[in-house]
Amino acid sequence: MRVELITRHGCHLCDEALSQLRDLGVEPELRDVDGDPELFDLYDFRVPVVLVDGRVVGEGRTDGQALKRALSRGGGGGGNPASGTLRQ
Repeated sequence: MRVELITRHGCHLCDEALSQLRDLGVEPELRDVDGDPELFDLYDFRVPVVLVDGRVVGEGRTDGQALKRALSRGGGGGGNPASGTLRQ
């Protein structure tokens, strides 16, 4: 399972998402939204964005329990992440 965290320098929500992932034993690939024009177009105002196997499973303020569920499913959740939590 590939886990990516789309982040940017100085983003406290990104720091929180990274900490939650690490607490779950996951070391995500960090990708800087400001360093990649394609990521910027897709995710500029949505960071942090958590991708599991290329699928968005969360953005904004993430919830540790929802993150744990999404990881256990390998990103195969449903729902709407607009609330800023991971898909449940």
